Amino acid sequence: MRGTSTTIPLQNPSLFNNPQTSLAGALKGCIGSLDGACLEKLLLHCASALENNDVTLAQQVMWVLNNLASSNGDPNQRLTSWFLRALISRASRVCPNATNNNNNLHNLDRRLMSVTELAGYVDLIPWHIFGFCASNSAIYKAIEGNTKVHILDFSISHCMQWPTLIDAIAKRPDGPPSLRISVPSWNWSLHRSMCQVKKLASVWRISRNLEMPLLNSMYLPDDEQIKGAISSRERFLDRVKDLNPCIVTIVDEDCDLGNSSLTSRIATCFNYLWIPFDVLETFLPKDSRQRLDYEADIGHKIENIIGFERNQRIERLESCTNYSQRMEKNGFMSVPFCEETIKEVKSLLDEHASGWGMKKEEHDMLVLTWKGHNSVYATSWVMVPPQIDMRIHE
Repeated sequence: MRGTSTTIPLQNPSLFNNPQTSLAGALKGCIGSLDGACLEKLLLHCASALENNDVTLAQQVMWVLNNLASSNGDPNQRLTSWFLRALISRASRVCPNATNNNNNLHNLDRRLMSVTELAGYVDLIPWHIFGFCASNSAIYKAIEGNTKVHILDFSISHCMQWPTLIDAIAKRPDGPPSLRISVPSWNWSLHRSMCQVKKLASVWRISRNLEMPLLNSMYLPDDEQIKGAISSRERFLDRVKDLNPCIVTIVDEDCDLGNSSLTSRIATCFNYLWIPFDVLETFLPKDSRQRLDYEADIGHKIENIIGFERNQRIERLESCTNYSQRMEKNGFMSVPFCEETIKEVKSLLDEHASGWGMKKEEHDMLVLTWKGHNSVYATSWVMVPPQIDMRIHE
């Protein structure tokens, strides 16, 4: 299932010998050792107890998990330690006395990765580069022949995608276009990144206008909506259509975290986020400060997914299949990536260690895989011409 499964010996197997307890039932088949599947089962059992306000059972499961999870263990143990932290965070607000005996957990403050740290992560694994390469190629093809180009960048990658595209369009046989890049966000790190992109554009003699409008970061929750109301994502796509773009590229993690059920989110999240933990286990030593920082960044995402609800929960990824259906419903049609793009992406992945792969799926999407598991998807879209009927017939 999740990479290489490591067996974890139980120090006190007799804890589960009473078949009458709910905890023993949850661990049926796991007595004597616990692998990744059983750790997931424990997490789900704890989540179910919290959802049912069963404080006693939640305490029991947390106690067991606290003795099994480890920030210094194998990928499953390290991942579990962050899930446990998130469950404790959630429980502490519902029933504060339920979390008194979990002092062994790491207690790190939230710190966003700097531009330099993000650049190191981008160089280490193709998680971001895959999307940069695929979308830049689609954009380059879409703007052929245009003398003026305006890009709206809603990503969180500090403009790292654009130097490669700027280099490509600077070498166009018909000369580079006038380029304008707008980024609807603001912070000092982004400001410095934009200054670097401006310098590159100057070197390549491209007329440029890089803007940073003072807007809030895009927050588009889509579950728990008022019945009958139009969701934030639908409204956002309506605004995108109003701009009449020649192309829209979407690159995101292929995971669906919109479910209002805590147990469903834990199951989905656990079976997805083992990927970056397994990757970091492969490429960085356990005592690497870089690895600890990257895992902490993922861990804080887990805290938000599991520990919070409603407006406090900002992590609401949508799977590629769901988002593609949303795009079609809102008047867009997918554009297949050309063979040249596919070859370029494959060539890029060949530069990384084995384990990474790429596949094509429905809706003309490209998917980055790790050991055969979907991790990141890339798609490109154009608006449906008025004369084409894209309605799905029953």
